[in-house]
Amino acid sequence: MTSDSSRPMAPFGTLLGVAPGNVPVYSSDYDSADDNELPNRHAYRSYVDGIFMGYKWQCVEFARRWLYLNKGYIFDDVAMAYDIFRLTSARLIADESRLPLKSFRNGSLRHPEVGALLIWNEGGEFEVTGHVAIVTKVLPDRLYLVEQNVGHQVWKEGQDYSRVLDARISEDGGYWLRCSYGDASVMGWVIQTDNDLHAENIEPENPALFDLQIRHVPNKGQASRAWLNVANPAEEAFVDMMGGHKLASRQEDDYKYMVMTETAERELKRATNELHALFMHATDYVLQNDDLLSSFNIPPALWPKIHQSWDNRRNQMITGRFDFSLSAQGIKVYEYNCDSASCYMEAGIIQEKWAKHYGANEGEGSATELADELIEAWKNSDVKGVIHIMQDTDLEENYHALFMKRTMEKAGLNCKVIKGVSSLRWDEDGDVVDADGIKIRWVWKTWAWETALDQIRSECDDDEQRLRDYKTDVPRSEAPRLVDVLLRKDVMVYEPLWTLIPSNKAILPVLWMLFPDHPYLLESSFELSDALKTNGYVSKPIAGRCGFNISMYDGEDALMEETAGRFSHQDQIFQALWKLPDIEGYRSQVCTFSVAGHYAGSCLRVDPTLVITKDSDLMTLRVIENDDLIDNK
Repeated sequence: MTSDSSRPMAPFGTLLGVAPGNVPVYSSDYDSADDNELPNRHAYRSYVDGIFMGYKWQCVEFARRWLYLNKGYIFDDVAMAYDIFRLTSARLIADESRLPLKSFRNGSLRHPEVGALLIWNEGGEFEVTGHVAIVTKVLPDRLYLVEQNVGHQVWKEGQDYSRVLDARISEDGGYWLRCSYGDASVMGWVIQTDNDLHAENIEPENPALFDLQIRHVPNKGQASRAWLNVANPAEEAFVDMMGGHKLASRQEDDYKYMVMTETAERELKRATNELHALFMHATDYVLQNDDLLSSFNIPPALWPKIHQSWDNRRNQMITGRFDFSLSAQGIKVYEYNCDSASCYMEAGIIQEKWAKHYGANEGEGSATELADELIEAWKNSDVKGVIHIMQDTDLEENYHALFMKRTMEKAGLNCKVIKGVSSLRWDEDGDVVDADGIKIRWVWKTWAWETALDQIRSECDDDEQRLRDYKTDVPRSEAPRLVDVLLRKDVMVYEPLWTLIPSNKAILPVLWMLFPDHPYLLESSFELSDALKTNGYVSKPIAGRCGFNISMYDGEDALMEETAGRFSHQDQIFQALWKLPDIEGYRSQVCTFSVAGHYAGSCLRVDPTLVITKDSDLMTLRVIENDDLIDNK
């Protein structure tokens, strides 16, 4: 966050002042962070008495630290600051009991009080995340607060607050606050109290709003007419792969689509944001524990490179994809594909063009902002020079590569597509260059890291010591290979090597251990427990992909469904059985996209079987108003 103050910004970690309650406030000017003092991501985690407060020095970290030091309780982890407004309890550290929290809208008849959490909506100055501060003084015409991550200036001598907001008491006694920033708005305040007079009524949503519904468009012969623009290389590649202008492979699906409610989309957004944060917590935890890391079946020779990738805080993900079950039974996540190129073009372009051509006009598309979010992420990626898109010759990878090339170019990046590695060579400096002699420094790949590692293992004869000793910066008489590019220290790869950890199914038991009974998670284990046997379970290869080698068992340990594939040699994890909802014969899985760590849209995969595979169709998904779904039940 920035400030309009004319005073100079203090470097990251500088003490800005001390808040009432004797709690320090620090600068969070990340651009000035010292890599020597903060050498890795773990160094950015803030702990007090061994309790995780948040990330240095964000607004949520300060709010939790202030409450802990002054009140002895903290609120639960949240993905975005505005999510605090929906919390109904806090955790008292002394005995792990729960204390009630009540939320009051801006303008409430119950006024804010000292120690209350002030919450901002997402948008404007607080785009994406919202914001939280601690109230320190309440007057009829103004309110004093303390906060982090808004401005990074040292406070004036004698000052014990961060900002002052204008306030007004309306004729009916409501307390109204105006934000210092004209493009941001205060949502309200959260108070630890059991008195719910004037509080927001925060109740679980109607479960029926999470059901999907199938809809049909009239058959007016739309399927017989072309509707994708083959003059666009990405769309031409999609048509080539599909064998025509169609979204689904089955002819009977040409005139069908599904809908979900705005409430369901809002909950998917919350789940995506929160789960991304949880997966990042778990990734850091694994990388602090070699015993756990050994469960991921990654060659130990690569561990230092994975640590190096994770420790480089600038080595960020661009995007990933979650797989969810969404129904009245709840929202459950199956896994996080942090390293997958699939479904982006279908969700961001194809399904919207399908809806326009076929006349599916109700509601809005489920991923209308996905392309724009990707463009923004690439703008913020710090890529300098040419970024090379590396792909195989597979037809599907053609349109994945061309779609991402389009978003990169719209972000102002210069990019080139390379198919395979046969055109690569060494230059006189010992660098790997493309066919035009351009050094390869930045790479986005359609290969998953596990697929690339299989090839890298083969290139090193599956020899652990050879892989450990292999020098990617030493030119040889042979042409460069994949390992010479993807594992080279001075090449930045997207998605980064550390995404091997959250993409691996071995992360699922780790998550369950760290966050047991979390509402979005399914019980998962490295060993098949009696509880899983009793309730049904799914066996998954830890580094599997595309729905390969999945086995599903019911509560009597009888095999319900299984898929073949090339990952049968992998170790397995076991996850609680949670069947995809059956929507008129379609087992339906909602996939959400995280871009730069937050929700950016969704799409729908369908299959007549219980397992979604690489051959499962994508069906157009539309977001409609709640009443439009309930009225059709």
